[in-house]
Amino acid sequence: MGTDNQNSQETATEEPITFTQEEVNKFLAKDRKQMAERYADYDSLKEKAAKFDEMEEANKSELQKANEKAEDLQKRLDALTKANEVRDLRAKVAKEYGVPESLLTAENEDSCIEQAKALVEYAKPTSYPQIKDSGTVPIGGGSTREKFANWFAENSNIH
Repeated sequence: MGTDNQNSQETATEEPITFTQEEVNKFLAKDRKQMAERYADYDSLKEKAAKFDEMEEANKSELQKANEKAEDLQKRLDALTKANEVRDLRAKVAKEYGVPESLLTAENEDSCIEQAKALVEYAKPTSYPQIKDSGTVPIGGGSTREKFANWFAENSNIH
């Protein structure tokens, strides 16, 4: 009994299955319909993907703008920091050498010190100052009041 069943199954599998053109057309139509259903929302997904890409590009542009602004602000901060450091350095050297801060133009300590030394050297007197009254001290002592009264009496027309 088992042998008859095996033989009938073998013969059933050995026979080729044939389809008519109408059956093949039905299979293809069914397959096309399933594919169409599977990709029915393709256009809306494509549209959504395009919108997403646009938004991502817009966000990227905003990010680039933010990065550029941050870079600009960083440059300004660096410039202000350097300016403060230079101003503090000039003030320190000016105080140390006793020269006006406004005359120092260098941006590093060594150059500021050189400028300050040059200013100090330039400001040194080369000779003693000239005195108008030839350096003589008025004769006579007394208080300032008496000296003024004597001077006034000598220089006024009242006797």
